[in-house]
Amino acid sequence: MLESKLELPVNTSPDLATDLYEVDFYAWTQEQSALLRLGQWQSLDIENLVEEIESLGKQQKQELRNRLGVLIGHLLKWEFQPELRGKSWRSTIIEQRDRITLHLKDNPSLKSYLNEAVIEAHRLALSLVVRETPFDYPDLPSDCPYAIAQILDPQFPEDLRSC
Repeated sequence: MLESKLELPVNTSPDLATDLYEVDFYAWTQEQSALLRLGQWQSLDIENLVEEIESLGKQQKQELRNRLGVLIGHLLKWEFQPELRGKSWRSTIIEQRDRITLHLKDNPSLKSYLNEAVIEAHRLALSLVVRETPFDYPDLPSDCPYAIAQILDPQFPEDLRSC
């Protein structure tokens, strides 16, 4: 089987790289990757590389926060609307826990961010509950009523598996 390798043009000027960043982000990523592999440090678009690497870290924090928000929201719905508990809520709780566990396994340094993430995620969870239930903000706890250990515990709440 014949393999063809795409040869990427490599700009030698950081100014051209910055222009490419603004005009064609994908091409910029490919060029920067090629420059890194070739060790052409002087041609790298350092300013935008730093920005993108920082952005990648922020995305990991955001994913954790968003998944916690969905999980806490469903835990609140589970607690406050026991008559509506069902397979969908149970599945969402289990899935979000699994995805959070995998995300923390892939990014163990995010564990130090968990306390802050839960506080921020609780606000997201409240919005979810208010949007999807008859409850309004004053009806719900202003602080997260669950400890991190409970949020991540597959056996919490106890009646989760009985539905």
